[in-house]
Amino acid sequence: MNEKVVAITGAGSGIGESTALLLAERGAKVVLGARRTDRLEALAARITENGGQVAWAATDVTRREDLANLVEVARRRFGRLDVLVNNAGAGLISPLDELRVDDWDEMVDVNLKGVLYGIAAALPVFRAQGSGQFVTVASTAAFRTVPNQAVYSGTKVAVRAICEGLRQEAGDSLRVTVVSPGMIATDFIERVPNAEVRAQGVAQRDRVAIPPAAIARAIAFAVEQPDEVDVSEVVVRPTAQS
Repeated sequence: MNEKVVAITGAGSGIGESTALLLAERGAKVVLGARRTDRLEALAARITENGGQVAWAATDVTRREDLANLVEVARRRFGRLDVLVNNAGAGLISPLDELRVDDWDEMVDVNLKGVLYGIAAALPVFRAQGSGQFVTVASTAAFRTVPNQAVYSGTKVAVRAICEGLRQEAGDSLRVTVVSPGMIATDFIERVPNAEVRAQGVAQRDRVAIPPAAIARAIAFAVEQPDEVDVSEVVVRPTAQS
């Protein structure tokens, strides 16, 4: 991990924030991307106070130019980019009968197109360097869907398929990792628009969820492997999750 340059989307809270703190603690130079710049500034200050090296850029993953800028900030500040953590996500789950098409669009734009934009920004850099790693945060919803999660699960299934295709095309110099969390103790569920579905999700979260640091450790495990070792997929869920 020492001296690796790692860019992280969705770094303002939750899994992204925990990952940034852990990787910086272990010696990585972290480049933070998120929409809420006040949170990025606060997180960057914490990392700097602890002796870490950090940069940040306002990043909306639905904007291709923002991902390109995040990669460029890493190269301009630290001279290279070793890892891109595609972490930003949206989980606006609801029954299909509610026809929340705008929410469907947002999940496709963030969860799927945001990952593709990250690949488009970093892949040429990794090819030019002859090394690099994509770490993409998917979900256990990619393996099993339930009522109200059809569109969300669909985006995560697609992400796993794209990352597997990328892994097969990557050759022997690039690494591709998918990390699929189960129920995590974050505010992710708070944006769910349907009050009943939201209440059910909050109750389940409060009953079984594990901290985002558990996912940060899984990401760190994949990044810390020797260059010839590719941890292709990791699933991390609460022991109590069905």
